[in-house]
Amino acid sequence: MVTPIDPTSAAFLLAENRQMPMHVGALQLFRKPEGAGRGYVREFFEEMRDADEIAPLFLKHPYRAARTAGQLVWRPDEQFDIEHHVRHSALPKPGRVRELLELCSRLHSTRLGWERPLWEAHVIEGMRDGRVAMYTKTHHALVDGVSAMRLIQSVLSTDPDKRGMPAPWAYLPERTRAPREREPSETQASLSELSGQALRTALGITAEAAGLPGALIRTLRKSVRNETSSLSLYAPRTILNQSITGSRRFAAQDWPMERIRGVGKATGTTVNDVVVAMCSGALRAYLLEMHALPEESLVAMVPVGLKARESQIASADGGNAVGAIMVQMGTERADPADRLAAIHRSMVDGKEALSSMTPVQILAMSALGQAPAILTPMLRMQGIVRPPYNVIISNVPGPRTTHYWNGAQLVGTYPLSIPINGMALNITCTSYDGDMCFGLTGCRRTVPHLQRLLTHLDDELKALEKAAGI
Repeated sequence: MVTPIDPTSAAFLLAENRQMPMHVGALQLFRKPEGAGRGYVREFFEEMRDADEIAPLFLKHPYRAARTAGQLVWRPDEQFDIEHHVRHSALPKPGRVRELLELCSRLHSTRLGWERPLWEAHVIEGMRDGRVAMYTKTHHALVDGVSAMRLIQSVLSTDPDKRGMPAPWAYLPERTRAPREREPSETQASLSELSGQALRTALGITAEAAGLPGALIRTLRKSVRNETSSLSLYAPRTILNQSITGSRRFAAQDWPMERIRGVGKATGTTVNDVVVAMCSGALRAYLLEMHALPEESLVAMVPVGLKARESQIASADGGNAVGAIMVQMGTERADPADRLAAIHRSMVDGKEALSSMTPVQILAMSALGQAPAILTPMLRMQGIVRPPYNVIISNVPGPRTTHYWNGAQLVGTYPLSIPINGMALNITCTSYDGDMCFGLTGCRRTVPHLQRLLTHLDDELKALEKAAGI
């Protein structure tokens, strides 16, 4: 059955090129169950591959021809080959995390072909500590990053003895809702879709959209004064904001949530504030090494969730709204405590500005803030105009307890995201089982030695702890 592709998904497909593959990914690490034999990884792979029936989401691919009047549609793959999508790989010796991240970097660099369903999964063996890795990637036209992570987590269990668990792409009758139906959570959503959400909502609710001019004027006033809002006019030019290549570098590491919460508790700040402060200090140190630190503060685009004020809109969101604020990162400040305080003030100011708006206005203002990031690379104007922000920093809540897949314990989960032209670095974090897992995805050429940022993140957390008196 052929179905039309909605405008938001079509935009991701049409925006893609060799330099900008538009898929999201995830790296998961599993510890083998007790008594696992030498052939365990092969068995793990075969359980993933041999799904009895594949969910419709994973069977369709984009198609456009004269018979569709040039319109992009989803068409079922009549020659679906599960072995093309689920693959078994092995690391070269010595099988360190370094080799694993290098493999994930290469896998994340290649585009997904339109002639097949837009997803892949790679079961990876050969880690010298005995763990099993799985890298998955899915086109953003199918699911956003948050939905992709939740889809993978949906087949996990807190019971280490449970067996017979399905692969994420297996069809289950009880899954009545398609995973691709993107829905903003209370704390996170895909910001690249804000413009589509705002447009669809505003077209249907003209009375609510009538309040947009006032919200726009307030947003512009704050932006002109260089105050935090959903629109930035003062982001400096940096080496991160250039044209990119299609080659990717991925770096990942986790830190105990207890340490991050400890800094927040001692300083009266939030976990998200501390995460942004870690990134701020790490980017400051990295750019100093590269002799490329601008005098002005870097600006981060940070998705936030908040309760919007009472609205007359009948919404399934229950009054929750997700938006983007452009946070002053304080990278011009040498003291880590000063940076954290500046970030906290900026985050509070931005949330207060958005909390005075309705959900439609929040979406519209956030989409307005995204427009320069989208239009600049399309018009080939990067380097000519200032970037709307310098880096994206997202924090996606994950499971708080230990999870398993057929007895294999999930010990780490790390997101891979989408750098775009003019925005060569994306930092996405997800919490899992007492840890905050950082995934850094960047252009291999534009952001050289990306892995050094992991050392700088660790150094900055230690510096924040010292400044907080911990």
